[in-house]
Amino acid sequence: MNPEALHTGLIETLSLTLVITSVAAVELRRLRFSIVAYLCQALLIVGLLLSFASINKALLWWAATALVTKAILTPWFLFRAVRAADDREMKPVIGFGPSVVLVALLMVGFFRLTHGTVALLAPTGIGQLEVFRTNLAVASTVFALGLYAVLTRRDAIKTVIGLCLLENGVHLSLVSLAPGLPETALFGVASEVVVTVFLLLYVIGGVRQVFGSTDTFRLRELRW
Repeated sequence: MNPEALHTGLIETLSLTLVITSVAAVELRRLRFSIVAYLCQALLIVGLLLSFASINKALLWWAATALVTKAILTPWFLFRAVRAADDREMKPVIGFGPSVVLVALLMVGFFRLTHGTVALLAPTGIGQLEVFRTNLAVASTVFALGLYAVLTRRDAIKTVIGLCLLENGVHLSLVSLAPGLPETALFGVASEVVVTVFLLLYVIGGVRQVFGSTDTFRLRELRW
């Protein structure tokens, strides 16, 4: 693999923009706006895969799959889920002000921690290049923000969006750690969660019919 063949400036720009879209997807209170933020992130992931394809043509297949699953099917499923209902997010566990502070701390903390410890996390020559250090730091940050959304949001739609952010963080880590291996594209395609998203949204539709909302806290009312 020849790292000099990479468009490092473009890759770093796309990668860092993933953090902005993650924050928007988590913090925007209108679910449609959150879905648009996720859609933008999905297109950024596709752009990153295409950029890495200059050293691994197999990644073109993953980029094509990601375009269909992340940027078309998943947003379409999400938009359908909020189409017939008020798209205002259920009041989260943590209020907007404290949540913004926590998200900022997560961003700075995970980015700096990962960027400074790449030598321990990925003790390889390629892992020490600045573009890969940045990518891995962004991947851990996006993963942390997705986990934060899953743990602190009561709205089931926002929880699904958090799951999608988790997936994007994992995929960015995968392509950053082994961009030159043909198997990377295979693992990436195989780990797409679009079917899981569809099934979760199907279940959420049933929850809305029973309880009249997508509040995950209402699930505690279910009885055998």
